[in-house]
Parts: sequence; structure tokens; C-alpha cells
Amino acid sequence: MIDEKSLMRSYMTAANQLGGHGKWKVGMLKDAFAEVEGSLGADVYGRGPHIEPFQAEMAGLLGKEAAVFFPSGTMAQQIALRIWSDQVGCKRVAYHPLCHLEIHEQDGLKELHHLEPLLLADKDRLITLEDVLAIEGDLSCLLLELPQREIGGQLPPFGELEAISAHCRERGIRLHLDGARLFEILPYYGKTAAEVCQLFDSVYISFYKGIGAVAGAILAGPEAFTEQSKIWKRRHGGDLISLYPYIISSAYYFRQRIGKMGLYYEGAKELAALFNSCPHVSTLPKVPVSNMFHVHIALAKEKLEPILASVQVETGIGITRYLKETEDGINSFEVSIGDAYSAIPQEETRKVFRLLAQRLEESDR
Repeated sequence: MIDEKSLMRSYMTAANQLGGHGKWKVGMLKDAFAEVEGSLGADVYGRGPHIEPFQAEMAGLLGKEAAVFFPSGTMAQQIALRIWSDQVGCKRVAYHPLCHLEIHEQDGLKELHHLEPLLLADKDRLITLEDVLAIEGDLSCLLLELPQREIGGQLPPFGELEAISAHCRERGIRLHLDGARLFEILPYYGKTAAEVCQLFDSVYISFYKGIGAVAGAILAGPEAFTEQSKIWKRRHGGDLISLYPYIISSAYYFRQRIGKMGLYYEGAKELAALFNSCPHVSTLPKVPVSNMFHVHIALAKEKLEPILASVQVETGIGITRYLKETEDGINSFEVSIGDAYSAIPQEETRKVFRLLAQRLEESDR
């Protein structure tokens, strides 16, 4: 018999989770390093047999002149906006109110680079062409995040992106893509990475989200831009003597998973439908446009936690590792589909949701 405290927290520690690629473990690195065992040595300050070919490969994939590997996207994106601001001669940049730079980076862009963000759109919707057309005064760079993670991974129509891109080029505004989840949106748009990126002057991609590597990012754009980014990477302390543990992991899991993005997207749509079939539950978006979505459950946390825990105990499958409670009593969490979802037999997944629906119905009695 599980004690109450363990029951309340067990939903966060299930061996099998519906989202992600499975538990992180040292074995991730072992698998990646086994691929290159006996090959040439490590990179040294940005040069070497692992980093340079991988950067060239990513530049080609993204349709850009050059690319630079960074230890983190936080570093890469602050540097991108700084370079464009210096080039244009304007400290004003624009992005969504829930942009990573605004809410997760301790004001790094403002404190380190003294740039002045303009927050476009309301926090609960996407930036539109109308928002961009309404910008008054000088602007060096506009950052668009695809998908917009903090509002469920929503995406604008591709035609709207094309119109925003054309307007920015007419006005001399640089357009930067926060493409942390770029590969995950390609099945929805039906485009290649290069076709999306050609709308942007620069692009950042992450290797630890949908790709599931340990860490690492790429910043790509014109060669003069990436050469400047190398200088700023040194200034930020990111030009480590060797980055090969991150590069090898990124390259290995990129090749393992880049071809599965369509599978992850279809899994997200299937799983969202299961969530939406349960009482008190809705997803944002209702039909996902990538491998991710947010789940909202209109039930107080003290009622919901035991339900999630009991479902996990009885099925051995965890639904989420956390709950985020709002003032109006709605609890939410994010789901990102990876290898773990398809590894669970479909009937076992359906059992989870039959049980979840039953327990949520019982909570009304």
C-alpha cells in the first residue's frame, strides 16, 4: 500500500512517461560516443574534426552561408540580437511578451547588451502582420518564435510569415528565428528547414528539445554575421576549449530523430484527442501543430494530484511530471511527444485515459 505522500508525488516519477524520449541517463552519452569511438580527437576553441563538419552540415540544412555551434540557445540569441542591433545602429528590438529572452533569462539582453525590447501582441496570442505594420519608430530586429511555446506551441499561417518577412526587408528590419523547435514544425507546414529559414536573416536551433541531445545550439546566417558571433561567443565565455561532448551528442541524436518528426506530430494529435475526451480537460491548441501542446485541467490541485498519482500507480505510466496552477484554479502542463510515446502499446495508453476519465468524473460526485 503506497503512503499518501508517495502517492501525491508518484505521478512525477513514473518509469514510463507519455512525453519526451524517456529518462535522461549516462547511457545517452555512451550511445553517442560509441558512434565515434576511435575517430579523430576533440575540437579546440571552435576548430576540429567534429565541430567544423557539423556546423557546415547545419548551415546547408538551414540554407544559410555559415553556422556556429553554441553551448546554449540563451547565449546564441542574445548575441544574434546584439549583432543585428550594432549593424543597424539601433538598440530597439521586438519580440513576443512570452519570449524566452523576456521571461527566462534574468534580463540578460538588457543587462549585458543594453538593448530595448518592444513587446508585440497580447501575451495569449501570436504576433500578427498587423502588429508588425503598427510598429512606430526605428527597430533593428524582430524575433519570431516558431512555435510559440508558452501559448501551447501555436503557429501562424505560412503566408503570414512570408508577408512579415517581406515587410521587414522593405523596412530594413532584420528578422531572427527562434527555431528551438524548428524541426518539429516542418511536418505541419510541409516545408523544408531551408524553406522556412529563407524568410529569416538568422536562425537559432536547439539540439536538446525535440532532438533530445544533452545540450547545444546552432546559430546560422550570413558568414559575416557568424564570424561576429564567434567573437561574441568568446566574450560570453562560451568558446570552451572543447565542446565535443555536446557536439557528438547533438550530431548523434539529430541523425537518430530528424526523420521521426512526422511520427511525433501524428502522435501529438492522437494524444491531444485522448486528453480532450476526458471531462474537465482541454488542450491548447485543440489540434496540435507540432509535437507539443499544453494540457489544461479545470480541477483544483489538491483534487487533481491524487488522481494523476493513482492513474500512474495502477498503469505504470506517468501523464506529467509537474502541474502549474493558475489563480482561477486551472492546472496545466506541457506535453512534447518523442520516442517514449510510440514505445508504449496503444492499448496501455488507452487504458490510462479510460481510467483518467473515470477518476475525473468521480471527482464531481
